[in-house]
Amino acid sequence: MSTVTTLGVTGMTCGNCVAHVTKDVSAVAGVEDVSVELHAGGTSEVTVFSDAPLDEGALREAVDEAGYDVASFAVQNDALAAQQAAQASARQEAHNRACGCGSAEAGTAAPATKTYDLSVPPRA
Repeated sequence: MSTVTTLGVTGMTCGNCVAHVTKDVSAVAGVEDVSVELHAGGTSEVTVFSDAPLDEGALREAVDEAGYDVASFAVQNDALAAQQAAQASARQEAHNRACGCGSAEAGTAAPATKTYDLSVPPRA
């Protein structure tokens, strides 16, 4: 299972701030990766990727240790499956356009459409 935790962090103003938050949040047990979208002077978005849900207190403490405040906290469990489900219709439409099965010739039967099993992860 994949989990994406999004923290709204205030007080960050520069790349050095990003480096401090990234370093301290990355040290939390279970964190796989950290991405920061800096909004200098506003609420920056810190996205934390993990295989399982993380301890909220540990994440808040890491941000505090870096010298910043957590303004918001959101968790999306099974994020990979949610992303695949959200993209399924676009993949189906792209497939139909690419192979031509989405456009039936006049006077012929409607073409078959390919469906995607969302429980099977895509190939790398």
